[in-house]
Amino acid sequence: MSILGVESVLFGVDDLALHSRFWTDFGLPVESISATEAVFRLASGSRIILLPLGDARLPSPDPFDGNGVKLTVWGVDNAENLERIAASLATEVAVTRDAEGTVHCVCPDGQPIALRIWDKRPVTSAASPVNTPQTQPRFNQHRIWRHKAIPKTINHIVFFSPDYVGSFEFYERHLGFRYTDHSKGVGIFARAPGTFEHHSIFWVNCDLPIAPDHFKFMHIAFGMDDIDEVMLGANLMADKGWKNTTMNTSGGISRHRISSAIYYYCEIPGHGGEAEYHADTDYLDDNWVPRAWDFKFGSLLWAASPPAIFRGPDIAWDMRFDADRQSFDPFRKAASGKRPMTGELSRLTQDDEHAL
Repeated sequence: MSILGVESVLFGVDDLALHSRFWTDFGLPVESISATEAVFRLASGSRIILLPLGDARLPSPDPFDGNGVKLTVWGVDNAENLERIAASLATEVAVTRDAEGTVHCVCPDGQPIALRIWDKRPVTSAASPVNTPQTQPRFNQHRIWRHKAIPKTINHIVFFSPDYVGSFEFYERHLGFRYTDHSKGVGIFARAPGTFEHHSIFWVNCDLPIAPDHFKFMHIAFGMDDIDEVMLGANLMADKGWKNTTMNTSGGISRHRISSAIYYYCEIPGHGGEAEYHADTDYLDDNWVPRAWDFKFGSLLWAASPPAIFRGPDIAWDMRFDADRQSFDPFRKAASGKRPMTGELSRLTQDDEHAL
């Protein structure tokens, strides 16, 4: 199995009190909050750790300016697999270990990562059966009554990459990640080998007009039980004054076509990326056949008010199975640097970003 998913994520923040309040309101269970750090631990055992910008526990040099995820720590199932991964990484990049035995390196795209042994916890989770006009599995039974949103897992994390095909292939080569789906020209979805969620990481193409020209954190997604819990969280965050990054574009809550997931984004303070409530995604294993999608067709199944580029009668079915990875070739980078986009991808704007 080896990598079981995200063990912890370290954020660098400019206002520890403000960011601690954001994540508390978001529903993350508090483990500890002090003047120098805040730690939140989810039911799976995954942690969100907030540290002041410039803290010695954060990677140096800083992978990008400002607030956001500075280090992703992947959890490994046992010592033998950790050693195997460390040896593989060392054939291509410099590898170090800290006093606790955690393995550290920087990926070719500029992403700092770490790996450590992780005793991942089983999660207790429940959703109400869904009635239809033909079948009523919830007969004489009310839906689960929820009071607030409680994220259970870290489902995935997303970064802008200057070479998104190369970023995936590095993870595949050394960490054993599985290719799941490709939104052509936008990015690649990949799954850690010890998880079943549709993707554990997504790399977004830095060539897009919405993107920076360098590695940067985009968003992090948390697993919720159902659409009710997602909407409850959205309402409560709005009541507390936190911004929804898609309120004026995709109507707040939407569903992707590629991964089937229902989603809602909240803006992390200080332009620190986004936090996503995430439910009803596809779950899969190594029998899955990867697919390549046109970005317009794959992005949205529905939204309350989808951006113009993702709606209309001309959104044609455009998906093919891609086990041979032929879809990768037009997007491989022979050299570093941002390439100008052509065609419909060049018309993407910041308003379209979170529908991708």
